[in-house]
Amino acid sequence: MQNQQAQNNNQIANPQTGQLPKVKGPNMNDRDYLNDGLSTCKYLTDSLNIAVREASHEQLHADVLQILNETHQSCRELYTLMFQNGWYKLEAEDQQKLDQAYQQFSNYSTQFPY
Repeated sequence: MQNQQAQNNNQIANPQTGQLPKVKGPNMNDRDYLNDGLSTCKYLTDSLNIAVREASHEQLHADVLQILNETHQSCRELYTLMFQNGWYKLEAEDQQKLDQAYQQFSNYSTQFPY
């Protein structure tokens, strides 16, 4: 019980808005559509990133890069809408873990040749 309360204290979320059913039926609701759109956007940005990185033709590279940027913007808009409606929650990380990760990666920078 105490662990569950600690998790709730680390959550970053807005209260849910709108009327979502208590029991989920087979029909998609607004949250389902946004979640599906965000998942698709994430998949597209991953795939487009590979296409941009591997495009050998300069104009193709520029065009796919523009599409990638627009897709990232769409992802951000979907995420923001979901977060505003309380349908996307984040977990806050413990400050000690953040400090440890920062220290670890700061030490790596001494290994760079430049």
